[in-house]
Amino acid sequence: VQLQASGGGLVQAGGSLRLSCAASGRTFRGYSVGWFRQGPGDERESVAALSATSMRAYYSDSVKGRFTISRDNAKNTVNLQMDSLKPEDTGVYYCAAGRPIVSTISNPSAYGYWGQGTLVTVSS
Repeated sequence: VQLQASGGGLVQAGGSLRLSCAASGRTFRGYSVGWFRQGPGDERESVAALSATSMRAYYSDSVKGRFTISRDNAKNTVNLQMDSLKPEDTGVYYCAAGRPIVSTISNPSAYGYWGQGTLVTVSS
């Protein structure tokens, strides 16, 4: 599965962005999909994930209530709607696909396919 992330950019605090992850070569069917971010000097952290089996969404505490992950099967994309953005949301955002078990759905090492990343910058 080849993944292509897009939609990043510069936005003021309180604004919104919508990231999209497009798959080619294979559909997302059967794969869990996660969005991760990495700030300067930080480790890659999970932001949101969508289970392939239960279709349940998982969010980190820092984005819960502000971000929404969704899947568009017709377009073979997975989107991340980000609202009420904060400067601490700044980072490179990556989408990933894999078959993690539920207990590892937020673990980057559980995903085998990664997009190239898209930069999100939130100014204060």
